[in-house]
Amino acid sequence: MTNSQLSGKIDGMSTIVDAVREAVSNADVSRYRISRDTGVDQGQLSRFVNGHDGVSFETAERLLDYLGLELVIRRKRDGRRTR
Repeated sequence: MTNSQLSGKIDGMSTIVDAVREAVSNADVSRYRISRDTGVDQGQLSRFVNGHDGVSFETAERLLDYLGLELVIRRKRDGRRTR
């Protein structure tokens, strides 16, 4: 797994990963259809949704775009940076 993959293993990222997984799981179309329409390998998509693998930011963006969703980046409310 590369550093550019969403896997839930980086602090603060698990909520992003969970949101993408939930969006795919709750989609009104099958995972097969999502895979076919987005070009994301069906096995990769299945492993991701089942929590066995991560996906790249580009793949997450493709999935969210297909599902009509967007990822919004905003500054934390308290303004402090965390590492």
